[in-house]
Amino acid sequence: METEARSRKSVCADDLRKRILTQDLEPGAYLDEVELAEIYGISRPPLREILRQLAGEGYVALQENRGAQVAPMTHKTLRNFFVAAPMIYAATTRLAAEHATPTQIARLKQSQQDFRGAIASGDAAARALENERFHTIIGEMADNEFLMPSLRRLLIDHTRIAMTFYNPRKVELAPQREAAADQHDEFILLIEAGDADGAAALAVAHWELSRAQIESFVTPVSMSYPLGTAPGAPNPKGNA
Repeated sequence: METEARSRKSVCADDLRKRILTQDLEPGAYLDEVELAEIYGISRPPLREILRQLAGEGYVALQENRGAQVAPMTHKTLRNFFVAAPMIYAATTRLAAEHATPTQIARLKQSQQDFRGAIASGDAAARALENERFHTIIGEMADNEFLMPSLRRLLIDHTRIAMTFYNPRKVELAPQREAAADQHDEFILLIEAGDADGAAALAVAHWELSRAQIESFVTPVSMSYPLGTAPGAPNPKGNA
């Protein structure tokens, strides 16, 4: 019975992560504990344990007297996301090339196969989730207890935003998606070769491949400066 309870908790936690990453549970939405307890067949005390765990991981925010809220995506958090992303990706990928084990490289290769399959399938959620898994494995390769929490938090928002980038209806982005998949292959080669400088440089290039498109999707039309640029700073787009 205890094993079954742990299994239900595990299923609940994994499913909530997936639903948040794919925006089935929208950013900023408040979670109904009664409804969730019924859906996953668990009582509210273990559900609250799960929500505390997810809060520690960055998936939800616990609001006093209001319960759990799916991590919001405010302009401030998105701006910080764009500032931090290239630094965190470059640092983790550099360390991955220095520390990756053969077992981890094999897992990364399998993840890339799954990512290629998701790209072919046209399933936006599968694409976004497999991309998240690929970069999480790179983070695990880096083996740095200071960088990994930052990478995991970064990947939550990146995966949610990527639901737009990987949407098959965005046919104009097909070349970028194919290029991103090709760069995943390059990551594997550079990490396997232990080329730390090359891997870090590729991480920045990989980020730049999707940055402009992602930025255009999440920046309000009325906003005159791009995310990642402080108000009052020179606008590289030259807008008034």
